[in-house]
Amino acid sequence: MRLQAPLPPSADMDPDEVARPVLAVGLELVTGGLELDVHTHRKAQLFYMRRGELTCEASNALWLVPPQSALWIPGGTPHRLKGRAPLEGLSLFVEPEAIATLPRECCAVSVSPLLRELLSRAEELPPLYPLHGRESRLVTVLLDELAAARVEELRLPMPTDARLRRLAEWLLAHPGDGATLQQCAKRVGLGERTLNRLLVQDTGMSFGRWRQRLHIILALQWLTRGASVQSVAIDLGYESASSFVTMFRKALGTSPARYITRRLEFARADG
Repeated sequence: MRLQAPLPPSADMDPDEVARPVLAVGLELVTGGLELDVHTHRKAQLFYMRRGELTCEASNALWLVPPQSALWIPGGTPHRLKGRAPLEGLSLFVEPEAIATLPRECCAVSVSPLLRELLSRAEELPPLYPLHGRESRLVTVLLDELAAARVEELRLPMPTDARLRRLAEWLLAHPGDGATLQQCAKRVGLGERTLNRLLVQDTGMSFGRWRQRLHIILALQWLTRGASVQSVAIDLGYESASSFVTMFRKALGTSPARYITRRLEFARADG
């Protein structure tokens, strides 16, 4: 089934109450933006993006869902969503006991051509599809393929310490600012070593690694929108496009242009 906005199927059909292993709901946002405050579902949820971008905050982390990737959210996990048009994809609600090997924590996963096709087929199923026969076999294969999906490094840990959270939100709003660790520490009334120690305790990352991950996530957002590598490098405060490309290649194993081209090619094939 398909909706014109990323909302529950209808007021009288709560996805958590649909008695089937999976429920696939197509999502489409033609204009404007999307912002859903913190909420939870009993069922696990997979957000798969065909086009556009979706940002989700869950499990003390910020997640980017670029085209041809998906975000897995286990049942009962509070999460907040933001997106902007044009946006197209689907939300797959999964019964927690449907398969034991599904991830127990939030994670971004790569969508293979087979998984992509299975998700599209699941979207065509009626909410109360037959529990035996072709439909149930398709769902079984879909869940097996989902359990085998490759995890992608698109997670930005968000600190819980109020001072670090304030700094993280400032850096999100001003990613191109070249403030040093010392300058950032001073802004929140901490010493350099204290800030770094607290950030490692809270997120598992040093200040340098955290800010690099932030830059990668924002770069993927902007590149997906069609921004050039040059403009992204400038907006993130790099001295040159080549220095930005070097950082990106070390982090993700390929250049920004190749990474985005591969995803756009998948998106065109999917359309």
